[in-house]
Amino acid sequence: MSEAVEQVPVRRGRRPRGADTRAALLAAAREVFSEQGYDGATVRAIAGRAGVDAAMVNHWFGGKDKLFSEAVLQLPFNPNEIVADLMKGDIDDLGIRIIRRFLATWDAQDGGVFAALIRSVAAHEQVAHALRDFFTRHVFGQLAGRVTTDDPALRANLIASQLIGLGVTRYVARFDPMATADVETLAAAIGPNIQRYLTGSLSS
Repeated sequence: MSEAVEQVPVRRGRRPRGADTRAALLAAAREVFSEQGYDGATVRAIAGRAGVDAAMVNHWFGGKDKLFSEAVLQLPFNPNEIVADLMKGDIDDLGIRIIRRFLATWDAQDGGVFAALIRSVAAHEQVAHALRDFFTRHVFGQLAGRVTTDDPALRANLIASQLIGLGVTRYVARFDPMATADVETLAAAIGPNIQRYLTGSLSS
C-alpha cells in the first residue's frame, strides 16, 4: 500500500528569489505556526505556503527552529517604547490604555503571532521564556513598578494572566462576540479590572 502524501497548498505565480524568498518564508511561517503551532508545523508545509522548495528553509534559516525564532519569537515592537507611551496620561486611565494598546498591537496582525506563541508554548521552552520576559518583566513589571511599591511582581503577573486570557479568547479560540468586539467596548469592560491590578487593593 502506498504511503499517503501530505497535500500542501502551493501559491501560484513566480517563485520569489533572494531576499524575497526569505521574506516569503517568514510570512508563510507566521501563518503556519499560527495555525498549527510549533510541533504541528512542518518545513514542507511552510515552504509550500511560500511557493518555494523546502531546501530553502535550511538555506536561509538552517532549519525549523531558527525560522520559528525569527518569525515568531522576535516580536515586532519595542517594550520600552510601549511602556513610555502607556505612561503618558492619567494613571487612573492606565488600565484602559493597556487594553487599547494590547488589542491594537495584535489586531494589526490579525492575532497571528500571538496565536503562534500560544499554540507553541507547550512544545517550545523559548516561547514560555519569551512570554514571561515580555509580559511580566519588560512591560507590565515596569508599569507596576512605576505606579506602586505594593507587590509589583504579583500585579504584573495578574495583568499578564488577564491579557493572555483575552488573547486566547480573541485570537486562538475566537469566541464571539469577544473575537469581533471593537476595541473600545473591550477596553471599557476589561480596563477597570486591569486598573485594579495596577493600583487597587489586592486583598478585597
